Amino acid sequence: MKILFAVAIGGAIGALARFQLSQLFMRFTSGDFIYNILVINILGCFLMGISYEFMNLRLNIDVEWRAFFMVGVLGAFTTFSAFALDIFILAERGNFLSAGVYILSSVIFSILGLLLGIYIMRTTLS
Repeated sequence: MKILFAVAIGGAIGALARFQLSQLFMRFTSGDFIYNILVINILGCFLMGISYEFMNLRLNIDVEWRAFFMVGVLGAFTTFSAFALDIFILAERGNFLSAGVYILSSVIFSILGLLLGIYIMRTTLS
């Protein structure tokens, strides 16, 4: 039961962080929804890379804390369901080029963010 509570609390925190960051981006950009989700997904993957590597290399973290942060906080923060909906909306509006660029840039830069996080932690903690 503790692990479910940890995931639920982490999920609430991650969802609120995603919402607040998205609102912040909307204030400073043209209001284009693509960029805020793209940056959040890349940032979330970067943080996932750092967290994954740090917890594996240096910390003997309880399963509840891992679940809290990686499944709860980061899982709610980096939702690819929003990604899929954004692509659908772009395609439905006939913006196929934008949808394609969005797909490629999201996947490529998210993976690069993850790899960069892992690389930084491996070089820092080794």
